[in-house]
Amino acid sequence: MTDLDLKARLAATRGVILDMDGTLVLGDHASGGHVALPGAIDLIAHIRAKGIPFRIFTNGSAKSPRTYAASLRRAGFELADEEFMTPTTVAASWFLQKGIKRVRVLGDPGVEVPLQEAGLETIAGDDPTGDVEAVYSAWFRSFTFPALELACRDIWAGAILATASHVPFFAAAGGRAIGSSFAINAMLKAMTGKKATIVGKPSLVAFQQSLRLMGLKKADAPHVIVVGDDSALESRMANAASAISVGVATGLNPLDFWHALPPRDRPLLALEKAAELIPML
Repeated sequence: MTDLDLKARLAATRGVILDMDGTLVLGDHASGGHVALPGAIDLIAHIRAKGIPFRIFTNGSAKSPRTYAASLRRAGFELADEEFMTPTTVAASWFLQKGIKRVRVLGDPGVEVPLQEAGLETIAGDDPTGDVEAVYSAWFRSFTFPALELACRDIWAGAILATASHVPFFAAAGGRAIGSSFAINAMLKAMTGKKATIVGKPSLVAFQQSLRLMGLKKADAPHVIVVGDDSALESRMANAASAISVGVATGLNPLDFWHALPPRDRPLLALEKAAELIPML
């Protein structure tokens, strides 16, 4: 693709999906408060002023979407609750499509909120209740051996395994922080032999749900920008969906990293920071 072709696609943008950590903000290792990265608040304001629908989509699942949205508002962003989504937003729709109604949630309080709001029955990680149809792993810093054992029993009895995320690290103030669901998934696979289905980024399920929430159709994908700092998440998802992938150097990877990637993970555009998109839209 030529620079002219990319410029034309950017100018005709119909929707924007933005990562949170390392793209718009940095948070602490315990997934607490957030601080806006340079120019990020202006970027969201510009997208809104242009009338372009957008979603801030984190692969983090420590809190409900409304809690994350409130944290970003405290950091200075103008943002409605419904403009924020997590993998659990996607999981709720995916479980319903599969006819699943009872889900064991391996996650901190707040992870289960989108599932409950969708009408699903959630079972806590340490609740011995049986007849679980799915096990869902997410942000769970207080994961315990009893929760591991109960989840294994569910899976041995036929429950499917889904996960919010399966990446080992995410960008945080001070460096890399460990993704808890990655560690949980590794334990469950070792004990049950089952590989988790990813419903967060980089799955196409996640991308398609993002389009739906923005009021867009599958045919709009080539005109949707996906911005993020993780090549294995945002860039891979965007490229698989034929969307416009944009990598930024404010999180996990420096600018020169992006140009050396294989085609599957290489973004169409690499920027020092997300705010550089402002004059391109």
